[in-house]
Amino acid sequence: MMLEDESGRLRIGGTYISTQNFVTGCVIGALGSENSDGIFNVIETVCADLPRQPQRWERDDSEAAVKTSQVKQKREKAGKLAIVSGLGITGTTDEDIALDLLLEYLTGELGGPAEHTASSAISRLMIAGNSLLNSSPIPSREEFAVRKAAHKRHYGYDSTTYNSDPVERLDQFLADVLPQLPVTLLPGSSDPASVAIPQQPLHPALFPLARQYANPPIQNSETRLGLDSVTNPWDGDIEGWRVLGTSGQTVDDLMKYVDNSSTLDVMDMMLRWRCVAPTAPDTLCTYFLL
Repeated sequence: MMLEDESGRLRIGGTYISTQNFVTGCVIGALGSENSDGIFNVIETVCADLPRQPQRWERDDSEAAVKTSQVKQKREKAGKLAIVSGLGITGTTDEDIALDLLLEYLTGELGGPAEHTASSAISRLMIAGNSLLNSSPIPSREEFAVRKAAHKRHYGYDSTTYNSDPVERLDQFLADVLPQLPVTLLPGSSDPASVAIPQQPLHPALFPLARQYANPPIQNSETRLGLDSVTNPWDGDIEGWRVLGTSGQTVDDLMKYVDNSSTLDVMDMMLRWRCVAPTAPDTLCTYFLL
């Protein structure tokens, strides 16, 4: 393990560092001493740790104060944020029941009074990636070999390899939800978006039914009612609360290098390091550092 800064690299060791989980990209401070072999024995480390959690509407109130305009004092109570991920829609009839049950729960049509009370508190739905099972623009090595053998005489685009059913089913699901709830849609690893992180938003042209609820591009990070197709990762405001969301690629890649840690532990590590993607661009494809 190496400790690196602008001056160079220094090999580190010691019993303390062997008990900690660090990966390439962590910004830390290390306390210790260098031995005769040139190894820096670490006895303690410190990271940036969790920042102060902003108060609700803090960003809006700060901008209003700077502009010397009136700050709103009374605002409605915030609702609940429903987060789903990995819908894995294939367009087959087998998944219709699960999607219909999810739709009925979100719209308050499922269950008794307890379920209705819980669903009525939901004010926004966030779909955090992998809405489609397999719509990656880059086929796997096995898929490419099969397509090449089956279509030796075809050149360029082959319409027989494209299946529009998954996108159409997702479009129908969004169109059914949007009259009741606004939706924030993040792309994932299996969605038709760029491979490199940060992924660009899913284009509204994919959703002819749901795009009538899509908002025009805005200059700030405040989400508005309707379909918000955003980047992955994404940082914005939901009902005054500042939210940071990803579709999990950064967490999955970090899980490869830490032992005896759960997904929640890894998310806690990234928040304390204040780095969304510490393993990028070494093992996580990205076109600039996050």
